[in-house]
Amino acid sequence: MAKWNKEIEDEITLLIKDWLKHQKKTQKDLKRVLNASSERMPVLIEILKSEYSAGGLTQLVRVLCTAEQSWEQSNQINRSEKNIQAPFDQLDLLLEELKEDCNT
Repeated sequence: MAKWNKEIEDEITLLIKDWLKHQKKTQKDLKRVLNASSERMPVLIEILKSEYSAGGLTQLVRVLCTAEQSWEQSNQINRSEKNIQAPFDQLDLLLEELKEDCNT
């Protein structure tokens, strides 16, 4: 395992930024998953550095995969909530149309 150095840090920083964009997430979202004290990139990188030191690239990837799974579960819950609300929206429209028909 290569030791953490400036080159690795720069590559990880770029990777994280691109990954967050791709996931449509922010540093604040990553902060929540990592239980970081700040959403600033140096703080997030420091946490990832300690994960890397503890278990290498495998551990770092494991942490990032866990974050992605957490976000996906959150997205699924949000989609389920929208699906539950959607039928009521349709009923409201139908009732509105019936009221309009009765008034004419």
